[in-house]
Amino acid sequence: MQKCKSVTLVLCAGLMVLCTGCAKLQSRDEMNRGVNAYRNNHYADAVQHFKEAVRLDPNNQNAQLYLATSYMIQWIPGADAPDNVKNYKMAQQEFQTVLKREPANSLALASMASMAYNAASSGTPEQKTAALEEAKKWNERRIEVDPKEAEAYYYLGVIDWSQAFTPIQSARVEERMKADDPGPLKDPKVRAEMKDKYEKIIDDGIADLKKCLSIDKENEDAMSYMNLLLRKKADLEDTPDAAKADIAQAEDWSNKSVDMKRIKATRPAAKKTEAG
Repeated sequence: MQKCKSVTLVLCAGLMVLCTGCAKLQSRDEMNRGVNAYRNNHYADAVQHFKEAVRLDPNNQNAQLYLATSYMIQWIPGADAPDNVKNYKMAQQEFQTVLKREPANSLALASMASMAYNAASSGTPEQKTAALEEAKKWNERRIEVDPKEAEAYYYLGVIDWSQAFTPIQSARVEERMKADDPGPLKDPKVRAEMKDKYEKIIDDGIADLKKCLSIDKENEDAMSYMNLLLRKKADLEDTPDAAKADIAQAEDWSNKSVDMKRIKATRPAAKKTEAG
């Protein structure tokens, strides 16, 4: 009797291993179908295949990432349609699932940062501010995982510029300053208020862009935002001479950006190679 029980347990264990193996094979098959749908821009179909792949094998991390990305790519920032909102929430949920299992997953972190940044393109001023702060936190997490992640430093600089630009520019408009006026803001009280709120943000943005450029020396977009941040810094300076010095640096970075674009445009295009 004891022998029969032992044989039964062995058979059951064998069947479980076999079923698990079959499920993984089926998951891989569903994932391949999903990838094919994704490459052909059939994202809704891709979602169904990736969902099934994850159901069959919850440890299929690639399927989970593809599922999240398939939701994300269907999301249109600023659109309030229920399906669009659902795509945004589902993408976040699936990327969070990936991060619970693998907190340092670079693709999931970059995608969460990108979604938060793009969400800041619409909504109330409060919603935009909250989205930019969220994007900042995700990019800071990317740097914690990889201190040499140039793109994360770049986006931190861009976010700082986004936070400082509108209020300082509005102050310039109220003071009827011309576009070619290097600053600083004329009203000492307004300038002091703007400086108290935004000087550190601007300095942090410049520092982050410098870190980006120390890693990615040919990032012409980072050079362009260095130009933009220095122009806002000029508006907060205490003297016209200090403002002119900032503008001179800004123009230097603008010229570097233009030159780098020209250099890249003259380079031969990289040859595409077929996947082996």
